Amino acid sequence: MSIQAQANAICPKCGQSHIIPIYKSINTAENPELKAKVRDGSLFLWECPHCGGVNLAKYEVLYHDPERKLMFWMVPGNDFSESQMTAITNHTKAMGGYKLRLVKDMGELMEKVLIDDAGLDDAVIELCKWVTLNELKQKDASLAAKLRFYRLEGEGEARNIVFSFAKGGQMVGMKVGWNVYEDCEGILTRNPGILPGQGFVHIDDEWINSCIR
Repeated sequence: MSIQAQANAICPKCGQSHIIPIYKSINTAENPELKAKVRDGSLFLWECPHCGGVNLAKYEVLYHDPERKLMFWMVPGNDFSESQMTAITNHTKAMGGYKLRLVKDMGELMEKVLIDDAGLDDAVIELCKWVTLNELKQKDASLAAKLRFYRLEGEGEARNIVFSFAKGGQMVGMKVGWNVYEDCEGILTRNPGILPGQGFVHIDDEWINSCIR
């Protein structure tokens, strides 16, 4: 079930403190409206009643989609309880077939939800990012972009994966053909040893870089 709590937050703009609502856990089957707020990031924004400033709330939350059989555990600062992680992992084993992921921040959580909603695999997407980023760096060696999955568009073999990244102080998009996804999926299928094992794991750029090296 979804569990809501309260926390004391200090506005970085005016320094005033305020009690804000936060979520310890989110169950999308019980509260589908919360999924939409995770997707657009609004769940983690709060407005200061003193100065009107909009701020980002950083807190730990377990995102659970029982219909899709997935759990995304957002732990800012990577400060999680090993015993709690083991308990949740063992619980999901009994239910079978769960995808368990650790994420570091709101951006990663939003991206994981968008990837799954598009029917894609996050490990394959990370390899697609690695391939795409290396191609970009061949054209511009100074590029230090971090790609984010934005959306899947089109149908069939004409589908494109759209990534976004910051360039020149603006967010820009880049389309990658469906053949890239299929090639990366094939690479991971032929090399099952690099795929994530049981339990909560980080699947991000650091993970794919460790696999490639």
